Amino acid sequence: MTVVTVHHAKTHLSKLIAAAERGEEVVIARGDKPAVRLTVVEPAKPKVERKPGRLKGIIAFDESFFDPMDEEDLALWEGRGDEHD
Repeated sequence: MTVVTVHHAKTHLSKLIAAAERGEEVVIARGDKPAVRLTVVEPAKPKVERKPGRLKGIIAFDESFFDPMDEEDLALWEGRGDEHD
């Protein structure tokens, strides 16, 4: 583990970053007290491309799916479930 002062870190930051990228543990201290640790940032996961129709043939809706809800279901959906009891 490499422990350096803030002054040393300011002067040699690019070298310390390279060391962290190689997997070395780099700690920056204020005086003799460790303050922060340099770590490698994991690359972001690639975003999944969204395409209309991607689930066609995998899922299906019955035509009744689009029918209006009855009052009891609507009350439950809106969080008013106890009104009809």
